[in-house]
Amino acid sequence: MSVVVKICGVRTIEDARASVAAGADLIGLNFVPSSPRALDPDAARELARAVPETPLVGVFADAERTDVARIAERVGLAGLQFHGDESPAYCRGWSQFTIKALRARPGDDLAARAAAYDTTYLLLDSFVADVPGGTGVALDPAVATGLPAARLFVAGGLRTASVADVVRRVRPYGVDVASGVERTPGVKDHGQIQEFIRRAKAA
Repeated sequence: MSVVVKICGVRTIEDARASVAAGADLIGLNFVPSSPRALDPDAARELARAVPETPLVGVFADAERTDVARIAERVGLAGLQFHGDESPAYCRGWSQFTIKALRARPGDDLAARAAAYDTTYLLLDSFVADVPGGTGVALDPAVATGLPAARLFVAGGLRTASVADVVRRVRPYGVDVASGVERTPGVKDHGQIQEFIRRAKAA
């Protein structure tokens, strides 16, 4: 089975449809207010209607559970991605599938941190202080050693030129890209999306 590809930080119907047409398995919608890719729930709901067959994942960072639940219901999210300092307990009890992002801080015991979370999936991302994700900073695939590849998404500065190598080295369940297929923050390049997905799935 080829790697699952999530195109994240999608903000427009056109970009969502282009991602689906290129073979994206999941579309990520960002609800972190400080992000340049942030989307309001009403716009997200319209986007969801445009790609009804593709599961949508909402990205949150240290949001109130009631806010997450409200947005998830309004938009019709299939999955929830927690990209802040959410505890293992916070990540439990959701009806949607869950992804906990782990940012690879220098000196961290990522395997121990990962073991504390019984989310459906984990996501390995680069660490940049005070930025929860979507930084475009490349991640060293070696830091994935010891993490459960069968439930692991790899993110962190992936691009068309690097994704195939990362997939071959880590063999993760999925890969996640936002800035790596953009012209400017929040504006996707449809050609890059196509090439990224082609290379990821062929690796």
